[in-house]
Amino acid sequence: MRNKTIPATLPVIIMPCLDMQAGRVVKGVRFVEIRDAGDPVECCLAYCRAGADEIAMLDITATVEGRATLLDVVKRVAAVATVPFTVGGGIADVKSAEAVLQAGAGKISTSSAAFRRPEVIGEMVQAFGAERVTVAIDAAQNPKLPSGYEVFIDGGRTATGCDAVEWARRAAGFGVRTILPTSKSTDGVRTGYDLPLIRAIKDATGTTVVASGGAGKLEHFREAVEAGATVLLAASVFHFNVIGIQELKAYLRQHGVTVQP
Repeated sequence: MRNKTIPATLPVIIMPCLDMQAGRVVKGVRFVEIRDAGDPVECCLAYCRAGADEIAMLDITATVEGRATLLDVVKRVAAVATVPFTVGGGIADVKSAEAVLQAGAGKISTSSAAFRRPEVIGEMVQAFGAERVTVAIDAAQNPKLPSGYEVFIDGGRTATGCDAVEWARRAAGFGVRTILPTSKSTDGVRTGYDLPLIRAIKDATGTTVVASGGAGKLEHFREAVEAGATVLLAASVFHFNVIGIQELKAYLRQHGVTVQP
């Protein structure tokens, strides 16, 4: 059994996530059961004031609808953001990534497009720098695969038959330094992050791993750090005032986790 120790590293990053659909912030359970959670500009302002370290904004239907990210929304959020924010959804190549960065995003995240043409990861890293590129991986449990996890694309709708940990390892080989795995099994249900998935990807890649999908209690965030995550992403617990950002930071400090002010 792995010892429950907190890695002595740089401060962890608290990252509220704005899942976007039709210009509004939404939140689902296991990628479905979508409900409205507010205006993205208002949400961004509130999180910046509350002490978020970074913000993620993911256009969850862009790829399925065959369109690019809504740049007008990116520009409006960038106008009020006081912390770095990452934008994902519909970013298929260097050109679309550049448009999002020019609209004001600090970083970009790519998922389905990267899986379909992995070389685009290296192209983005070369064009913008490794620190500005994240590869997101939607995964679901599949005991038939070596790691027990399968990659899904198209907003979690399409099974690929590909092992998620092997794909993470391959993505890291293109120079990307941040990987964001979201477990379909735990997303939105508030029962805790998928810790085995976090551990497996951290062990396989050595990259910065973003914990995503399943936070419901303060201890879930600590457990994710113990599993190897250094960025803690959550949505519903922040959107619906289940957990406050300063409350979370205070809890993590009490348990030996270094956090930003």
